[in-house]
Amino acid sequence: VLSFIIFICYIASLVTSFFMAPLLEFLLALFLFFAYASKLNEKFKGLYWPLSDFLRCVTAAIIYFAISIAAVSRYSDGASKAAGVFGFVATIVFAIDFYITFNDLVAFLKQGSSESPEERKSE
Repeated sequence: VLSFIIFICYIASLVTSFFMAPLLEFLLALFLFFAYASKLNEKFKGLYWPLSDFLRCVTAAIIYFAISIAAVSRYSDGASKAAGVFGFVATIVFAIDFYITFNDLVAFLKQGSSESPEERKSE
């Protein structure tokens, strides 16, 4: 939801060059939400779902932080400032999600490495 709000703010502002990052993040978050809701993560075991969510959080936090600094410092219209403030909030939210997802990723990787070599050979 926050990515969609930032997308709308960038569309309404002078900084229309930044609108693609929140749009892509919104669509990627929507896809991952749909994948988890429809339990695609249980059907497709070859894809490391926690890793994809982890990478999404890391890249989103970095990108939102960078474009928020640029939007707040370079542009003076209200929509750009609002998009920048919402971008900083999104950076904090994605950093928290990054921390939670990192713990899930570590548990997921430990679960996969706890198998003995004989079990791996049998698969």
